[in-house]
Amino acid sequence: MARISERFAGQLACAADTCSAGLLLFGVLLTFALGLSVQEAAGAGAVNLRPETVTAFDEYVKLTDARSNEELRRGMNLLWIDALPESDRTQAYEALRRGEVKVQRLETRENGQKIQCPGGMIHHWAGVVFIPGAKLQDVLRVLQDYDHHAQYYAPDVERSKIESHDDDHFLVFLRFRRHKVITVVLNTKHDVRYFRDSETREHSRSSAVHIAEVANPSKPNEREKAPGEDGGFLWRMETWWRMEERDGGVYVQSEVVSLTRDIPVGLGWLIGPFVTSIPKETLTFTLEATRRAVPR
Repeated sequence: MARISERFAGQLACAADTCSAGLLLFGVLLTFALGLSVQEAAGAGAVNLRPETVTAFDEYVKLTDARSNEELRRGMNLLWIDALPESDRTQAYEALRRGEVKVQRLETRENGQKIQCPGGMIHHWAGVVFIPGAKLQDVLRVLQDYDHHAQYYAPDVERSKIESHDDDHFLVFLRFRRHKVITVVLNTKHDVRYFRDSETREHSRSSAVHIAEVANPSKPNEREKAPGEDGGFLWRMETWWRMEERDGGVYVQSEVVSLTRDIPVGLGWLIGPFVTSIPKETLTFTLEATRRAVPR
């Protein structure tokens, strides 16, 4: 919006300098330009989640779950890099041990065919990080310490709280604040279950059971937007974590499938960067923050 305002200001400055009437015209048109940008931003917020969009996403998640469960059952391809050709796999493991985060876009298909998602966009990413000197229980203590996730994962996580906890089953509240051209604040609740596979392996499965965009965050009139009133910046979120202790540390993988609105014609400049870049950037940040939070 600032760039648009500057462009209008530059175009009108010469005319505004010619006379007082020009100054008045400058003020009127600049105000109009600012108002137009704000209206575009507000207009991008009203979108409905259609039943066929939900159906497509649910099918995508069901097939992704089936693939993940089969990998865990067989004990093979625990990390996405394990499926790479040998030379690429060797380079990927070397990069992890150098401290890099390896992130890859994935796609689940049905009988080899792309799953169409009318009215929405499915984002599917997996990332891996290596935490040298850590133990499996060290990683679990951080991941399950949801009351302090607002500290570990700031500024992406603004508030966090365990709402209920029964052994390896958690219901947690997380408030996300995400910025990319625009800032979006979301209240979310997640149903998370952890599973011990062996003395050195663990995995978890998390589903967002509530996602609501927040209007006027941190103000007296703060409220959650109703469905159909929100911007569709995050409608659904499913997460799979895998952890394995070996090679003198712990490999941690997070795989995320999320659902957002599609990008309307003419508003790509406004919401395009948010819905296309945020999933990858957030996953990378989450893994880096996990590595920082785990004691060595």
